Amino acid sequence: MKKFPLDKVRNIGLAAHIDAGKTTATERILFYTGKVNRMGEVHEGNAVMDWMEQEKERGITITSAATTCFWRDCRINIIDTPGHVDFTAEVERSFRVLDGLVILFCGVGGVEPQSETVWKQANRYNVPRIGFVNKLDRVGASFDNTVRMMKEKFEIPCIPVTLPIFTGENFSGVADLVRMKAIRYRDESLGKEFVEDEIPGDMKNRCLELREELLGELADYNEEIMHHVVDGTEVTEEAIKSALRKGVDDIAIVPVFCGSALRNKGVQLLIDGIIDYLPSPLDMPRVSGVNPKTGEEEVRNHSEEDPFSAVVFKVANDPFVGKLHYLRVYSGKLNTGDRILNATNDRRERFTRALVMHADSRENVEELHAGDIVAVIGLKHSTTGDSLCDIKHPIKMKMMKFPEPVISVAIEPQTKADDEKLSKALQRLSDEDPTFRITVDEETRQTLISGMGELHLEVLVERMLREFNVKANVGRPHVAYRETITSGTRSEGKFIKQSGGKGQYGHVVIEMAPAPGKGFSFVNKITGGVIPKRYIPYVKEGAREALLAGPVNGCPVIDVEITLVDGSYHEIDSSDIAYHIAGSKAVTSGVRKAGPVLLEPIMDVEIILPTEYVGDVMNDLNARRAKVEGLHHRSDGQMISALTPLADMFGYATTLRSLTQGRAIYTMEFSHYNPVSDEILARIQGRMRGLA
Repeated sequence: MKKFPLDKVRNIGLAAHIDAGKTTATERILFYTGKVNRMGEVHEGNAVMDWMEQEKERGITITSAATTCFWRDCRINIIDTPGHVDFTAEVERSFRVLDGLVILFCGVGGVEPQSETVWKQANRYNVPRIGFVNKLDRVGASFDNTVRMMKEKFEIPCIPVTLPIFTGENFSGVADLVRMKAIRYRDESLGKEFVEDEIPGDMKNRCLELREELLGELADYNEEIMHHVVDGTEVTEEAIKSALRKGVDDIAIVPVFCGSALRNKGVQLLIDGIIDYLPSPLDMPRVSGVNPKTGEEEVRNHSEEDPFSAVVFKVANDPFVGKLHYLRVYSGKLNTGDRILNATNDRRERFTRALVMHADSRENVEELHAGDIVAVIGLKHSTTGDSLCDIKHPIKMKMMKFPEPVISVAIEPQTKADDEKLSKALQRLSDEDPTFRITVDEETRQTLISGMGELHLEVLVERMLREFNVKANVGRPHVAYRETITSGTRSEGKFIKQSGGKGQYGHVVIEMAPAPGKGFSFVNKITGGVIPKRYIPYVKEGAREALLAGPVNGCPVIDVEITLVDGSYHEIDSSDIAYHIAGSKAVTSGVRKAGPVLLEPIMDVEIILPTEYVGDVMNDLNARRAKVEGLHHRSDGQMISALTPLADMFGYATTLRSLTQGRAIYTMEFSHYNPVSDEILARIQGRMRGLA
């Protein structure tokens, strides 16, 4: 494949709320750039980027897919991400390696729940972005309303750079506010042919008004535009584009495009916007990390002159070539077969082949270069989030963080022949998906699989059957409960054992306190060598182990700060294992004294439905212990926002279809954990005893 200079490379992603048209827009981009000869359609099950069987059947994106296309002598590496909240890990790990982002919005629904989630994820990774308001051909679509919602929700200047010429059934083209031209499309050419014309007279004043608003936002980025704002002098197209690019790079401005991907309108201007406004690797900050040998900070420039560095952002099992590791290369270059270091686990690796991916098809490449997004074959010791680097110049970059699973089901093989196949299938799926967990219940010896939602686990079980030919029985879903403490306490742990020869001696004193939202934190306040430094890590590990099963219901204990404040040691008998056990005992004792409570996951639920069904749906939510946060009017009906315990939401899709004659949709994502009441605790414990 032809090599491109870094200033001609764009590593971008498409993200949005479910059903906003990401995959359809990606299909149009591939068609107009000449990557494919015909456009696939999601509703027909032949979209190139939705290549999994489950994606074709369900009409949704489940796994992020990578591809490469070319436009205006530039190379665009694209990652199409899922919109469903159950697959948020796919979005998270994609954002970690992207330089720019296109966020799509439905012209009818506006800023929807998952739109806000995606925006927050982009903020977390400081990804520059542009917006695209899609589906403006639909009845009830409003570009102005969607842009207004963007400004209100995101508190950042979201400035139109194109404007629709009519909406709904009359939507015929877009007005380009940078060049002040109207673009009208010939439907029979699938949008490939269009005519540039003067902006219609009835739109001219509105376009001039929005253009002045745009220039006002850009005045700080360009002297020529500043003179225009002050003196009314002419401003060039190049000056506007240059200023917009700077504003996007600073994540201070979001240019907003418009169109209808399904009707083939407005997509070419969006591709131009990707080239003109989203950053190249050279525009991004230098990559920083830590040298694992020295502990000192290291940086890498986006350049082939610097030592090789890359991040594994995705692992996938390919039926033809085996395990694929997707890399984002930040610096340096590498040839197939070269040895590299995994700085995360200090293991050496050699990859045998490198591939440029196009959904599920591939093209061999011999070299990796800074700025590449590729898949490699042959890595044995690497997983999602690991840092790969030059052996002589190690650098460990920031790890990704993934949400904890909130739902579990028991799974068992149907026959003995399926037993070994099930173990292998579970391990491979766990390697791919960092939010998929496998545990064994110590009491029942059942294998439990955990994930982000019912759909997430349903898809994984289907994959076991189809890809790994495993027949398994799946139990009812279970909620992933947690425990925490409600007060501070001080406790002591001792492990003293004498047995004729060398004994065992470990003694620690800890203080515990609630730490909402922090998970587990350990603070060492030992001074004067009361406990030798070499034993402190073993106290910490013992403490962490003790929190795996709490006293209320045997669930993991979270949001606790443990401070090691005192203890003692024996010059001869003290050992690693003794302090591990002493730390565990101290924490177990402390949790029991600190007011332990059971926590249940609370979900943020948003339901979009016709007005006539609001009463029935509200009554049903109240029966599910929901706390209704608000009822909002929309152009296509009403939206109910509620916080609801996950335990009462299983099977909700079927109930909602029944209540609304199939005319409502809903999204549900994890919000926070809440303590359960005594009544609910008794019900949960009774149910658990029944299962045992």
